Amino acid sequence: MPEVWPEIGETWKPEGLPVAERYYNQAHAVVLVALTGQDPCGTSYYLVACLGCHFLSTRTKYHSSYIRYGLQQAAEAANTHAGTCRALPRELLARPDEDTARNLLRSWVTAMPRRDLHRDIDLDLAEFDSGRLELQRTSEWLRAELEVLADERRDLLSARRDEGGTVRFRLLPLPR
Repeated sequence: MPEVWPEIGETWKPEGLPVAERYYNQAHAVVLVALTGQDPCGTSYYLVACLGCHFLSTRTKYHSSYIRYGLQQAAEAANTHAGTCRALPRELLARPDEDTARNLLRSWVTAMPRRDLHRDIDLDLAEFDSGRLELQRTSEWLRAELEVLADERRDLLSARRDEGGTVRFRLLPLPR
């Protein structure tokens, strides 16, 4: 039986998004800090999502660029948001069925900008972090679906295994 959140009695845990921390906003909606994945060096990355309003954040500004959240940065962002948000708790997201999730992922990939590309662009699973709460799927599921898409749509996406066995994806430019 899933562990119940003592503060709200809820057992919902989005698949593919292990919840690391939860915060309350001012109206008692939960603000989640959830794990989105790890890089090959073992660094973990997180997202922050409010289950009251539609606040969702996966990156923080660092000097002049944006970097993915580590746990400390995600916790700070969640706490800051929880301290100012007054949205009431909303109904928890229903986990989409396989076909819906697959179609959603495919629509995101096909909508990625490629018109002005004159070269292949590496596509990391981190590109989908902002959709992870909506998909509620594991990184392994994402990787497997992207491999299938790369096989079906060779004009859109390519997949290859590197020396370490990790699957790497590339978004391909539109044919001229």
